[in-house]
Amino acid sequence: MPNTKPLFRYSHVLATILLWVASSFVLSAEIGPPKATDSELAKASYSEEKKLKDLPSAFIDTSPNAEDGLAVGTLGIDGGKGDSILQFANEIAAGAHGEVDSLLISHCGKLLFESYFRRGRVNYPHYQMSITKSYTALAIGRAIQCGYLTMDDLERPVYEFLKELDPKRFAKGAATITLDDVMTMRSGIRIPQNVQQQIRLDTAKNQGQHQVQMFFERTAPIPSAPREFKYQGIDPAITMHVLEAVVPGSADDFLKKELLKKLKITQFHWPDDINGLPKSAAGSSMRSRDMMKWGLLIRQHGQFTGEQLIPPEFMKQATSPLCEPSETNSYGFFFWQNNAEVGETNIECITCRGAGGQFIFFFPKADVIAVVTSHNKGMGPLLKTLPNKVLPFFE
Repeated sequence: MPNTKPLFRYSHVLATILLWVASSFVLSAEIGPPKATDSELAKASYSEEKKLKDLPSAFIDTSPNAEDGLAVGTLGIDGGKGDSILQFANEIAAGAHGEVDSLLISHCGKLLFESYFRRGRVNYPHYQMSITKSYTALAIGRAIQCGYLTMDDLERPVYEFLKELDPKRFAKGAATITLDDVMTMRSGIRIPQNVQQQIRLDTAKNQGQHQVQMFFERTAPIPSAPREFKYQGIDPAITMHVLEAVVPGSADDFLKKELLKKLKITQFHWPDDINGLPKSAAGSSMRSRDMMKWGLLIRQHGQFTGEQLIPPEFMKQATSPLCEPSETNSYGFFFWQNNAEVGETNIECITCRGAGGQFIFFFPKADVIAVVTSHNKGMGPLLKTLPNKVLPFFE
């Protein structure tokens, strides 16, 4: 039998209800959220994460602890209908929504709900996959706030930042590709997969700016703007090269000092790509609570704990629908936008998305942020189903 001493502090009645729905839950404030061991943390990586054993029971907390820069509250008192959210968590624990590892929810800037399932651990950095692209865009925003770039620089050709490139060898039109183009997946670069593989195998040609030189040489001719959207790893890689070129020291040092440290993120994994720079298209790993901090940075227009880390105008542009990859999805600077169908109402949704089911949802009208980590084979169902499971219960 699990320990059923309720951790739900706000309602004795709700706690009583939970006892009969929570056969799969660990309901103990004293035990606290599940943690990875020191040995597991020392080896934290995408491959090692797969070796984590499923939790014997899910952990649910409707009044999370205040720590690491997060403001907290209590579900049902500071917002939300506790019984409905808990029913959703119970469904997740039962496997009804895919292989979900964590679900966190904040309302009006306060973390009200924290839960871990399966491979979820409060202190383990969960792989982010393509959410790494969104973090890369925010690093450019931080560089603007620090004065190493300007908003006008977003419209400048990329090659002007990368002094080691030789424009005379570029394919036609490559010299016109701007920073705005690459951060909206509209560089126009088109390189056959077999050629991309050849480039990746040539280690020397992938070091530093040589990689961008290869992209600009090997691409088909670049058409005039506006160009078609193409979701590819080349564009965020170029973005990271620009960051490396404009900040003092290295992009790696800048990310750690000017973003991760500012957000009080200390337990993470962000390895280098084959070009020697931090991975930009996929590859970072963050704790679920730290994913919430990135979400709060979006909500607060670039502020965190009162400090303006990213210009509000950059945040607005990054999360705006700058192009439309499909009839139902728009795209900004490595951020997705769509209208979530909740009943008969369409609600604006800004998302960071990663393969396997990693999400940071922000619903501006409801002032709700939801963080999800998963290990699905595909995206999993929550991209479509979470809004209906959460938003009706926050007013």
